[in-house]
Amino acid sequence: MSMHGGGGGARGGMRSMQRDRTILEHRIKKGTLPRIAKFARPYKTILIIFLSAVVLDAVVSSIAPLVLRAIIDIITQKGVHRALAGSREHLIIWLAVLTAALAIGDACLSMIERRLSSVIGEGLIYDLRARVFGHIQEMPIAFFSRTQTGALISRLNNDVVGAQQAFTDLFSNVVGNVILVAITLGVMFYLSWQITLLSLVLLPVFLIPARRVGRRLGSLFQRGMELNAEMNMVMSERFNVAGAMVVKLFGRPKDELDYFERRAGQVRDIGIDQAVYQRFFFIALSLTASLATAFAYGFGGVEALKGTLAVGTVVALTAYLTRLYGPLTQLSNLNIDYMSAMVSFERLFEVLDIEPMIKESPGAIVIPAGPAELTFAHVDFSYPGAEEVSLASLEAVARLDDTPRTEVLHDLSFEVAPGSMTALVGPSGAGKTTISLLVSRLYDVDKGSVKINGVDLRDATTESLNATVGVVTQDPHLFHDTLRVNLSFAKPDASDAEIEVALRAAQIWNLVATLPLGLETVVGERGYRLSGGEKQRVALARMLLKSPRLVVLDEATAHLDAESEAAVQRALDATMTSRTSLVIAHRLSTIRNADQILVVADGTIVQRGTHTELLEAGGLYRTLYETQFRDQEPT
Repeated sequence: MSMHGGGGGARGGMRSMQRDRTILEHRIKKGTLPRIAKFARPYKTILIIFLSAVVLDAVVSSIAPLVLRAIIDIITQKGVHRALAGSREHLIIWLAVLTAALAIGDACLSMIERRLSSVIGEGLIYDLRARVFGHIQEMPIAFFSRTQTGALISRLNNDVVGAQQAFTDLFSNVVGNVILVAITLGVMFYLSWQITLLSLVLLPVFLIPARRVGRRLGSLFQRGMELNAEMNMVMSERFNVAGAMVVKLFGRPKDELDYFERRAGQVRDIGIDQAVYQRFFFIALSLTASLATAFAYGFGGVEALKGTLAVGTVVALTAYLTRLYGPLTQLSNLNIDYMSAMVSFERLFEVLDIEPMIKESPGAIVIPAGPAELTFAHVDFSYPGAEEVSLASLEAVARLDDTPRTEVLHDLSFEVAPGSMTALVGPSGAGKTTISLLVSRLYDVDKGSVKINGVDLRDATTESLNATVGVVTQDPHLFHDTLRVNLSFAKPDASDAEIEVALRAAQIWNLVATLPLGLETVVGERGYRLSGGEKQRVALARMLLKSPRLVVLDEATAHLDAESEAAVQRALDATMTSRTSLVIAHRLSTIRNADQILVVADGTIVQRGTHTELLEAGGLYRTLYETQFRDQEPT
């Protein structure tokens, strides 16, 4: 039997031993069990059927040794009358048929158990992953800027799978093993209480050293996971385009190989230790079962010779012994299984318990149609603290940063008229990008309001806000996929004709048309197969495909060469005329013709006006112009 046999029990015992016993010191948070029950509720009926199959399987597997006992006793009977010989032959045949039927039934039940446990387990994995993924999607940008990506992926992979395995294993092990041990011991005591007690005396001889080995093995597995994570992090950082470029530019391949080999060597060494301790466990279990079998055969054989014990009974007792030690080992480590399940679920729940800062209000309204008008009214804003958006475990720190929040914007007010262009300029750290983040509601203001067409963004539906506002940053991100997929991200149902219009407007259609695979060309990780100007124009086309009424350009041409900047600027000039735009830029070519220029310093607006007006007024704008823009002044 796959689930409750000696081999299966040994493997199950190993799973328990592999979990670190220090987990027992953990205190389970109140309310964890009811939350787990909510996730398990949809599988209530399947779970009942699964547990029933486990119980039935345990009963079926316990009958086989009794049938074997009956066959042997019939075969070893002596002095039977010739007239009864034929009936014995028929009885043996029927018992053999029963043995085959039990084996077939056991196999069928094992398949049913596997199917049901897979439905429950994979369903639970799906539910947990979908719930955590969806919740993480609701987190503010501050959450992602603080959190290690690997830590988040670990929650969605390791912790979800750990919770599922512990959950399903716990149910099957508790129910199946308790029933199996109870039946086995009951039958063994009935057959021979002396041999049963003698066999149980050997159990501590195995369990005591096995539990000590388990503690060591648990710490080895925990350390092994940490070392594997470190090795994977090295590969992740070196194998992405940016990391590989740094390594090649600084010419340190040998040092990098040495660095990797040290971590891979640690993984190798701890893997050897794990293999040795695992083998010790299996040998100890097999040896103990063999010793118990030897005692049973020795004591039972003597009793059989005396005639006080049937030969079939001796054989049945030894068969039961092989099925006893594995389940008892699993049950002895039940507390570790339980705590492992609870801790895995807790680690998932602590992510789900982070409250999203940006939520759609219950009575959210649609932003009215028509040209977009943007209004900032007496806005104060400070970035959220670490305790509001993150977890120490997701940042790989002992405790979160407790630096007090600092106000970034102070009593900031301005308007952007429909169809006009407003430019934001100022020194680095003045708050320009923060203003753009508030327009797309990646953050909410602390005081005051940000409105589009008279609707406070906190009262607008998420769908209408996303449809109204389009953003292009100075370093746009493209997915490692085709041009079509990257462009369609803005509008999944976009036709080829619509995509072509957007690419033409972004001044990049001629390039795409010359590519051998056209829209099916893979752009590479983060779009690295494209030049900076090409990637920027693809991002612009993606934004145009979305067809927003309000466009935010956050230094979209800051790092481009003159030719690429000119191409992007032509695209902007051609597409921005009918849209309201908020532009953050340092280059004169981007903001010279703006309808309004706002000079931002220390989180507030210190000057406003057109380019000519601000030059005549002097002050910070003229200083910025003289230091940054004069060389770009047309002659």
